[in-house]
Amino acid sequence: MRTWMTIWLLLACALQTMAQADTAARKKPAAVKHPPAARTAPAAAHKVKPDSAHTAALHAADSAKARLADSLLAATPKVPAYDTIMQSLLEKNAFLTRKGKPVVLDVNPVRETDDQDWLVYLVAGVLLLLGIIRSSYLKYFNDMFRAFFNPTLSQRQLKDQLSQSPFPNFLLNFFFVISLGLYLYLLMYRLDYPTDAIAWMLIPGLMLLVGIIYLVKFVVLRFCGWLFGNEELIDAYVFILYLINKVLGILLAPFLVVLAFCSPEIASICLYISIFFIVLLVVYRYVRSYSLVRQYLSFSKLHFFLYLCAFEVVPVLIITKVLLLWLTGNP
Repeated sequence: MRTWMTIWLLLACALQTMAQADTAARKKPAAVKHPPAARTAPAAAHKVKPDSAHTAALHAADSAKARLADSLLAATPKVPAYDTIMQSLLEKNAFLTRKGKPVVLDVNPVRETDDQDWLVYLVAGVLLLLGIIRSSYLKYFNDMFRAFFNPTLSQRQLKDQLSQSPFPNFLLNFFFVISLGLYLYLLMYRLDYPTDAIAWMLIPGLMLLVGIIYLVKFVVLRFCGWLFGNEELIDAYVFILYLINKVLGILLAPFLVVLAFCSPEIASICLYISIFFIVLLVVYRYVRSYSLVRQYLSFSKLHFFLYLCAFEVVPVLIITKVLLLWLTGNP
């Protein structure tokens, strides 16, 4: 019994072995188809190799170019940054470039009339004269301005002190004549009045005219005071008149410089300012004169106004008209 069971097991194992061999024999032709895949793999590998070589060649070329650029940079001398900036300025800046016509800004333009250098010396001489008078008679200057700004004090104390200094009084009256005469010339010069007169004749003529006007006024006032027996009143009035004239001559000194040398725009503005100050001082003189005369005489305001028109305003207008006719020739 055991012998038969062993035989059956052997037979089963043999049959199973044969079945596996048969299955392996059937699968063998399908396995033979793999070599073409093996052949395509080397072909693909063969196709990749040229790309890698090309990339390597490009990389080598770039490296060669970089080495060449580095060698050229090493061979080229280095230019300092300062030289580079200055070269750029020379090429682009309009004031430094050498290409074309250079740009020039003339901050001191040449005067149109180059024959008035004498005016510099004349104005400088007027200012020098004022400086010498002030330095020599400083106390007189201080008393004069105190009398100008304080009418009550001037009538009581300073009038006698100023009257006791005749020489500085004469010098300041002389300076007023010079200052006003030169101011009138510069006034006509800035207003463009046509004149054929030579300046060195016109300026002394204007100064002489101003001096004659105030000299005649002084003589007439003294004569009226002697004639009507009011010498004390005339003395006080003459003191106020010439006190304000002295202050006016000093006030016109800076305007002479501006009218002589500044541009037309600035000179025009200062011209109107100077005229305003002149009118203001004339009005101040009449106000002080009216208050002074009221202390000695009783009269109406109408009489005082008629006096101003007859002896102050009308002569000035007539002289101005005659002067303009002489200078311009127009009726």
